[in-house]
Amino acid sequence: MRRPSLRLAEGELTHLARSAVDVPLALTQHATYLELLTRHGLALVELAELPDHPDGLFVEDVLVAIDAQLVLTRPGAVSRRGEVDSAALALCALGLSSARIAAPATLDGGDVLVLDRHVLVGRSTRSNAAALAQLSALLHGSTRSVLGVDVQRALHLKTAVTRLPDGSLIACADFVDIARLEALGYRVLAAPEPSGSDVLCVGDQVVLLPSDAPRTAELLQQHGFKVECVDISELQKLEAGVTCLSVLLP
Repeated sequence: MRRPSLRLAEGELTHLARSAVDVPLALTQHATYLELLTRHGLALVELAELPDHPDGLFVEDVLVAIDAQLVLTRPGAVSRRGEVDSAALALCALGLSSARIAAPATLDGGDVLVLDRHVLVGRSTRSNAAALAQLSALLHGSTRSVLGVDVQRALHLKTAVTRLPDGSLIACADFVDIARLEALGYRVLAAPEPSGSDVLCVGDQVVLLPSDAPRTAELLQQHGFKVECVDISELQKLEAGVTCLSVLLP
């Protein structure tokens, strides 16, 4: 994780119109999110603060973890590429090795969804075909197939679809073709709210999702999952979800 820059309100926007961000409230919401993760037994690894990088708190976009394979990305937004080196330094300090996506590829970690049998890569405004090819090469010999998935009207693939603890998926039909996901052999729940399709699994049965998706929370509870809701309303003004604020390392 990374502490937010006080300039976070200046972050990149793709699909949303810019609106006023209450920065002190955003910082409080981010801290509450981190407290929730620690309450579920996760130890925080803090990347160096980057005061001049408004999007720096969205650490998921610069680092992808696929089992033991760690991949440093090359973000689609040029303004974000200076965030990657601090993640590399943190991995070195932990004694972890990593590969790196190189030009001309662009890849945001938010476009990479790791599933039981596949690694899905979103074809979005931030990630391109060259990145899909490089990731496929890095995972050569893996038991998972790397597949591209179209994303529409959403920033990242994981804005549109995420994994649930039992290996099934939750997705927003406005953002991704649910039938395509089902054709790959996955059970897919349709999120009643757009923000409900971006969830984070913490623990065996706990699902974290934004508090503005109460019908999605009810749906997940009906399917036997334990649900934790967190208010990230100010961060959502910057196209954030609960997955982009952290990277869960193996």
